[in-house]
Amino acid sequence: MAFTKMETERLTLRVVSPEDGPALNQTIIESLDQLQPWLDWMTPPPSVEETSRWCRQAYARYLLEEEVNLMLLRKEDGALAGVCGLRKVNAALRHHEVGYWGSARLQGAGYMTEGVKALAEYALLELAASRVYLTTDERNLSSRKLAERAGFQLEGVLRNERMDNQGQFRNTCVYARIAAGNWTTH
Repeated sequence: MAFTKMETERLTLRVVSPEDGPALNQTIIESLDQLQPWLDWMTPPPSVEETSRWCRQAYARYLLEEEVNLMLLRKEDGALAGVCGLRKVNAALRHHEVGYWGSARLQGAGYMTEGVKALAEYALLELAASRVYLTTDERNLSSRKLAERAGFQLEGVLRNERMDNQGQFRNTCVYARIAAGNWTTH
């Protein structure tokens, strides 16, 4: 995953660096109300030190070519629109998983869709991935719509697949994009 930076129409996607902790943490804290229902790791809210540690670990995983986490920065002013990541799941089958979360302040402008779509296309075209997938809570309609706008198709719903912060079971939707010509039906 030799990757440092990617440009889209409105975004610069660059690798999360060890120095990004404070800015990333500020966006997380500003977005807690929208993110906590879906992301268990945001309860309790991470401290600046915890976010900085995650940035250092993310950069180390990038150097090991295990995954890449990207800051989605709005070109016009450098504002952080969110983070998206790409992780190798199965090297032999060339499967990758996409994960993402967005800034509440910039929600609704399509930045996350633009970033996730660009990252999925990078995996399919540049890394020759055979499959790129993502998972989201069935109740997270914004994330499901984002996946569909980014070209992912719903493959199925895993019932009672995980628990939320209140100990309630959650269903998980699995969305995927596959390399052209690899779709088979039975």
